[in-house]
Amino acid sequence: MGKDRQGDSAEQPSPLQSLKVDLDFYKESIKEVSIDMVAEGYTLYPIFIAHQHEVSIGEPILRHEELNTRWSIHASSLEEFVERGLIKEERKNYFIKTYKPADEYMCLFVVVPEGANFVFYPYG
Repeated sequence: MGKDRQGDSAEQPSPLQSLKVDLDFYKESIKEVSIDMVAEGYTLYPIFIAHQHEVSIGEPILRHEELNTRWSIHASSLEEFVERGLIKEERKNYFIKTYKPADEYMCLFVVVPEGANFVFYPYG
């Protein structure tokens, strides 16, 4: 008289749920890094890569192994994304127009096994 199981996927929460938990834990640190990146003239468009594996872009700022969380965060920029070809030069202006204020939102590049996507997540 147990539950009818329809595969493990029904039992597994979405990895994005654990990302939200980690982002709420990380948000003050990410905001501080974002403000510093802009204030120091590094970029007007900070991008934070959220991942659970290894990525070869940006600088690690929050490591899940050290913080007992599920997601790691690397800090990067629009300029690095263009230089690496992740954002095409002809799409740069569109990205700038849709970029939300860096003091109110973190710009995340969320990497999951199925692919990657940009998400703006509010600090507040």
